[in-house]
Amino acid sequence: MITVKEIYSKKELKQFVKFPFKLYKDSKYWVPPIIKQELETFNKDKNPIFKDAEARYFLAYKGNEIVGRIAAIINWLEVNNQNQKKMRFGWFDFIDDLDVSKALFEQVERIGKENNLDYTEGPVGFSNLDKVGVITEGFDRIAPMITWYNYPYYVKHYEAYGYNIEKSYAENHFPFENVKPEFFKKAQDLIKRRYNLRALKFTKTSEVMEYADKMFDLFNLSYSSLSSFVEITDIQKEYFKKKFISFINPEYIKFVVDKDDELVGFAIVMPSFSKALQKANGKLLPFGFRHILHAKKNNKDIIFYLIGVHPKYQNKGVHAVIFNEYYETFKELGMETCYRTPELEDNEAIHRIWKHFFPVVYRRRKTFRKPL
Repeated sequence: MITVKEIYSKKELKQFVKFPFKLYKDSKYWVPPIIKQELETFNKDKNPIFKDAEARYFLAYKGNEIVGRIAAIINWLEVNNQNQKKMRFGWFDFIDDLDVSKALFEQVERIGKENNLDYTEGPVGFSNLDKVGVITEGFDRIAPMITWYNYPYYVKHYEAYGYNIEKSYAENHFPFENVKPEFFKKAQDLIKRRYNLRALKFTKTSEVMEYADKMFDLFNLSYSSLSSFVEITDIQKEYFKKKFISFINPEYIKFVVDKDDELVGFAIVMPSFSKALQKANGKLLPFGFRHILHAKKNNKDIIFYLIGVHPKYQNKGVHAVIFNEYYETFKELGMETCYRTPELEDNEAIHRIWKHFFPVVYRRRKTFRKPL
C-alpha cells in the first residue's frame, strides 16, 4: 500500500532533501547536494523565485518507509507572461516500483488540472539556472554538481505512465589538449580591433560583481529564443549573485565589453566539485569545506556552465575572444578535461561554437511531457 503525504514542516523538508542519500547510497556516480543549501532552495523567505512561482512537496511512503519524492512547481511568469500553461515537476526520485511513481505523478497532475494548466513537464527546476532532465544514456559517469543523477529504471516509469519525450539534452566533454589556439588566436585579435572590443580579466570577486547585473541582463537577452526560457528577475539576480558568483574562482569568469564598457559576451566556468561533494556527503562541517576548497584550488577538470553573446554580436566571432582568454588561464593552471553542462540537442548554434574542440557526448538526458 502506497500513501502520499504533502509536506510542510522543516523536519519533513529535511526528509525530502535527504531521501536520495538513502536511495543512492551505493552509487559511485550520484553527487549529493549540500543539505543546507538544498533546504534554502525550498525556503520561501530566502529564494526569491517564490515571488513569481509556487511549489508543493510530496513524499511517498510504503508503510513507514519513505520510498519517493516529488516537487510540483508552477512558474507564474511562464504561465502568465509567456502563455506556457505548464505544470512543472522536479526533485523526482523513487524506488523501482511503478505504484510509487504513479502515486507521485498523480499529485502533480491533480495540481495542474486544479490550476487549469495544459500539460506537465519534468524533471525541471524553478528556472533555467536549475537542474534539468532525466538521464537516458550515460549512467556510468559521475554527475556534475549542477545536474541530477538517476538510475536507468527511471525512464520506464515515465513511459509506463504515458509520458513522452519533450526535450533532449546532451552533455559533452573533451580533453584540454584538443583546444588548439590556432583556431581562435589570430581571429580574436582581428575581432577585437574590428569591433573595438576588449576582454576583462578578474582576480577578485568584487571586480566581477560590478558587471554581474549586466551579465544577467545579457543572459536574458541571449537565451530568450530557447524553448522553456523564463527571464531572471531583478530580485533573482541578487540571489544568484550571492549563491553562484561569490562561489566561483574570479579568474574563471570572462567578460567581453565594447568601447562604451557595455557587456557583449560572457562565460562562466567552474572547477568540478563532484568528488569533493561526495566526500562532504551533504555537510559543510566539519570537513566538507576543506574538500570543496581543495577542489576549487586544485581540480584539473572544469565545467563550462554558461556562455552568452549579445544578439547583435552573434556569429561575429566573440567566442574566439572568450576562448582565447580561457586558453591562457587554463594552460597556466594545467587543466586536463573540459565538460559542458546539458545543452539542447537541437541548439545548432552552440554546436558550431564547440566543433573545433571535437567534443564527445558522454551522457544524454530528456524531459518528459504529458497533456492534462
